[in-house]
Amino acid sequence: MNRAHIILGIDPGTQLLGYALLKVAGNQQQVLLMDVLKLSSHKDIYERLEKIHTKVSELIALYKPQTFAIEAPFFGKNVQSMLKLGRAQGVAIAAAIHAGLDVTEYSPKKVKQSITGNGNADKDQVWKMLQRVLNIEEKPQYYDATDALAVALCHCYQIANPHPIKSKGFKGWDDFIKKNPEKISKK
Repeated sequence: MNRAHIILGIDPGTQLLGYALLKVAGNQQQVLLMDVLKLSSHKDIYERLEKIHTKVSELIALYKPQTFAIEAPFFGKNVQSMLKLGRAQGVAIAAAIHAGLDVTEYSPKKVKQSITGNGNADKDQVWKMLQRVLNIEEKPQYYDATDALAVALCHCYQIANPHPIKSKGFKGWDDFIKKNPEKISKK
């Protein structure tokens, strides 16, 4: 990755949605933005989802990222919480897809492992490593923002050192066939 590349990282939530934009040029990373969208004042879940879609769309229009990375919901015991989190994630993903961005999901464990070397690291450990790696001085008010930055940096690392089994991000069978014509068997 030699030319500048911007990654939009999202930590989905229906109370607080974390977002961060990371500019990558060669081995240099620069934080362009790291913040949260506060949604708790909106009581209606559909209004919250609309706010998420609008915010993600605005960030894409303003910063023009090339890629979109989002934290996948972890599996908890509360089904209603999982449903709400999945909806928030889906709306953010839909905004990215609508803008033509490639979307990559990372599990919380993968993000923590990528940033700290420990998949069970706590939020403060992740933040301290982000501070060190990205030379950030001021701590944000919410860990949701730092989690979004961690997702973006995790994606940066994955692009720089892709695993051989890495998903190619196909948009369906037609896209797969177009990108892999040698795999078509003509019997």
